[in-house]
Amino acid sequence: MHFDFALNSPTIWVFLAVLIFLFLLGYAGIHKKIAASLDARSEKIRDELKQASLLREEAQQLLASYKNRQKEAENQAKNIIKQARKDAENMAKAARKEFEERLKRREEQAEAKIKAAEAQAMRDVKLKAADTAISAVEKILRSGNIVDHDDLIKTGISELDKISK
Repeated sequence: MHFDFALNSPTIWVFLAVLIFLFLLGYAGIHKKIAASLDARSEKIRDELKQASLLREEAQQLLASYKNRQKEAENQAKNIIKQARKDAENMAKAARKEFEERLKRREEQAEAKIKAAEAQAMRDVKLKAADTAISAVEKILRSGNIVDHDDLIKTGISELDKISK
């Protein structure tokens, strides 16, 4: 490339115009304004990065908090399930115990009714035996005959057998 330094050359005039323009810009302090603008922009970016960092830390703290809450909720759920199982087992034990007690009371009531029925049957049999003996003695006394005691016992036993059947 070849440079021509003649005053009538347009390259020289463009070069000089650019130098004067740059000098005027420098004299007007445009470089300071550009530097200040760049500094302001870099400061703004720095602030945004700090803000983003703070937001990130806050998000991490919230995440950790929610994870802790989730763990606590899971532990509470496990404890509730354990307690429910214990309560169910206790209720089942109590129900079994109550059922056994009721069954025992009913058995005792049945045995008492059976004993009462046996006692009543024995009273009825004794009363019937006494009535039979009285009627047999009455027959003997009315007939005036003296009967053999063995025959009398056999007759009483046979009548008792008829009654008890």
